[in-house]
Amino acid sequence: MKDNHPACANRLCPSSGIAQLAAVLFLFCLPSASVVAQLPFDDEPINYSTATSHDPIAQLQDAIDSDKFELRFDAQKGYLPAVLEALEISPSTQMLVFSKTSFQARRINPKHPRALYFRDDVYVGWVQQGDVVEVASVDPKLGPIFYTLDQQRVDHPRFVRDKGQCMTCHASSRTKGVPGLLVRSVFPDRGGYPILGSGTFNIDHTSPLKHRWGGWYVTGNHGDQRHMGNEVVVDKSQPELLDTPLGSNVTDLSSRLDVTPYLTPHSDIVALMVLEHQSQMQNLITRAAFEARSAMWYDAIMNKALDRPAEHLSDSTGRRIDSAVEKLVKSLLFCDEAELTAPIQGTSKFTEEFARRGPFDAQGRSLREFDLQTRLFKYPCSYLIYSDSFAALPEVIKTAVFQRLWNLLTRQDRDPSYDHLTGHDRAAILGILRDTVPDLPAYWSVTSG
Repeated sequence: MKDNHPACANRLCPSSGIAQLAAVLFLFCLPSASVVAQLPFDDEPINYSTATSHDPIAQLQDAIDSDKFELRFDAQKGYLPAVLEALEISPSTQMLVFSKTSFQARRINPKHPRALYFRDDVYVGWVQQGDVVEVASVDPKLGPIFYTLDQQRVDHPRFVRDKGQCMTCHASSRTKGVPGLLVRSVFPDRGGYPILGSGTFNIDHTSPLKHRWGGWYVTGNHGDQRHMGNEVVVDKSQPELLDTPLGSNVTDLSSRLDVTPYLTPHSDIVALMVLEHQSQMQNLITRAAFEARSAMWYDAIMNKALDRPAEHLSDSTGRRIDSAVEKLVKSLLFCDEAELTAPIQGTSKFTEEFARRGPFDAQGRSLREFDLQTRLFKYPCSYLIYSDSFAALPEVIKTAVFQRLWNLLTRQDRDPSYDHLTGHDRAAILGILRDTVPDLPAYWSVTSG
């Protein structure tokens, strides 16, 4: 479904942190009407802006400050190669986005796209001759924390944490009302400016390919399926007339731009698809954590005031937790995933490298194993169930998620929302989770019927 909003292509966030995620995950500012569902995450008990973060970048900064790690400076790419090496982010994750939706917009166009790199909990953005490297790094309890790293050589480089000036962009209903991540698709003009009056698409694994990747480069084969990538709008009066056939099944970008300044010549289609799932999955994990912590904190105050047992949970808290859990489980199990109608094949080593990471069960199966024929993964359960963010969820959320998963995977609950899971899918996911997820409830060890 299209998001139709007033044009704001030149109203980019000026802050040096949150705004920079625009260069990490194709974000841009939109009117504040989208913040209706926003949680008060700067208040107790979350204290997002003031709480000490323990995300991967915070840990890396500690190592730099204590002289345990040195970031080497590269004459052409600044600190980018060293940051990726330090965070163990493979160059094969590279994706290129040419829309002018970053605060460094003046340096970005179809000939000079931004490069994006990621792992499960860190996202890095780089622009040719850019002022900063831009990073979003996920804290297990606070969610994404946004940083910039100045591209000037110094003895002790410092990642600067954002102060929250642009939360109207990055904490809205589009990010589930919490500090979050977005992948968006627009109709880009020849200069890379998004024609926002024509609508945009917020992308995740439920989005049809025909709505994906406007303003992005995409390398890979996808048969007769079409997407919005690799092309620009020629006639602004008819932006929907992108030449999608010309932008399809592109495996070499060298005719469109000079790829030599980048770490690889790819903007891999499979990496893009993984990123799209991962970004919204992370938002739902953050939302579930914030909902439970906020509701239970309020209950604790009321329990004390009303002389109720300290562990008492109100009906409203129960409803908030149930709602957050259901949304989380639906994303975990890829409900409403857009069906692929032709095989997908990337151009880089991303597919192989990602699948090798495991973990693997006793039969050698992994949630990172791809299908790429009719859906993204062979076993449709998100690998983010292994993330530090999931592990750090309040116990009341994890307990409910595991119970819901058990009921669905053993068919004790036959909710039609999950009919996309075959009997084979359910049995395989159950087996993989049993072997690879630590501290499952005891009832998971019982043989299902």
